[in-house]
Amino acid sequence: MSVERQAATVQAPTPPESLAWWRKLGPGLITGAADDDPSGIATYSQAGAQFGNAITWTVLLTYPLMVGIQLASARIGRVTGKGLTENFARFCPRWIVFSLVALLVVANVINLGADLNAMADAASMVTGLGSSWWAVGLGLVSALLQVFLPYARYVNVLKWLTLTLLAYVGVAFAVRVDWPAALLGAVYPHIHWNKAYLTTVVAILGTTISPYLFFWQAAQEVEEIRRVPADHPLRMAPAQSAVQLQRIKIDTYVGMGFSNLIAFFMIVAAAATLHAQGIVNIETTSQAAMALKPIAGEAAFALFAAGVLGTGLLALPVLAGSAADAIASLFRLHKGLDRPPSQAKAFYGILAAAMALGVLISVVGVNPVKALYWSAVINAVISVPIMVAVMLAASSRKIMGRLALSWKWRVLGWAATAAMGAATVAMATTWLT
Repeated sequence: MSVERQAATVQAPTPPESLAWWRKLGPGLITGAADDDPSGIATYSQAGAQFGNAITWTVLLTYPLMVGIQLASARIGRVTGKGLTENFARFCPRWIVFSLVALLVVANVINLGADLNAMADAASMVTGLGSSWWAVGLGLVSALLQVFLPYARYVNVLKWLTLTLLAYVGVAFAVRVDWPAALLGAVYPHIHWNKAYLTTVVAILGTTISPYLFFWQAAQEVEEIRRVPADHPLRMAPAQSAVQLQRIKIDTYVGMGFSNLIAFFMIVAAAATLHAQGIVNIETTSQAAMALKPIAGEAAFALFAAGVLGTGLLALPVLAGSAADAIASLFRLHKGLDRPPSQAKAFYGILAAAMALGVLISVVGVNPVKALYWSAVINAVISVPIMVAVMLAASSRKIMGRLALSWKWRVLGWAATAAMGAATVAMATTWLT
């Protein structure tokens, strides 16, 4: 038993209902903040630059859809005490579970590589040191932090890293924004049925509703059960259900709200700066950084680099950790960031391997902005079958007992699945015609 776990067993935990609302935030907030990773920054910036305020409606649309699927994922973890992979195995043939995990791992490794590529490029832009060296160094630092920093302390670090995203809010209020157009674009979609527009919509959906976020939030609920001795899976402790499910709702509402609010300001900032100057296609990180120039001046590159590095360090553990957790669950290995390396060697080995593959992808010389954008598109395409599995599990009385999703949450979760599928089909149609 770890020192942290021993300390937790000695001290009686504070009942969740007695905590201030902000102290109830954890897996949902971190999941939401990790959603605005370098891939998100690139996708939202490109969307705002290319289409201006005409695409802000996607952020308003994705919020309830994101809440629905993330809440279903978190609920599965808290009710059953097991992650998504174990629960998929209870009603899916093993080959389907293998396929779903394989899709997740492929998407995560590509996203890891794209994020590391952008982080390294941003750091190189400021320091002048080669981006390949930065990619290797950042990948190594992130892996070491995940292995050796205790889980509870790591969560606190991740929460503070979310503050780097607030720079985009400052831009929106520092430049001349056409707020009537921005707000009208948010509530009145003006859809263009062409390849570029629909691909960007799919990229926004993919970077907002990503498969690694489903696995991560469910896994973190399981970690929380193990970390707090008084907590148990809700199927075993139904008396805790009212408090814990309410906490999950607050955590998910706030976490996803934070994510989408920042996304909205990223699009608005890019529309008011890049799009207004006629820059409609972002090719380099230095072009993307220009969106921050109104509040940072010549320090815009440094501020952009800090944002990319901060959100990247937030997202890398989510990407690598969710892939490692899914594979370890598939082969019934000891797992979890709350375990010391000696108790989960295979889990940490998988995590390190995922990070190493990400580093390899990041150093092959792919355009960092394009890599981030297309990783978001890949996430969207891969998300659809995984979302179907999540909704089937969350709605199953065999798995969830009396705590299966109510009809209104089922409607929201299936709506998210249908929206992702429809957008992907529409995009594919424009590419084939």
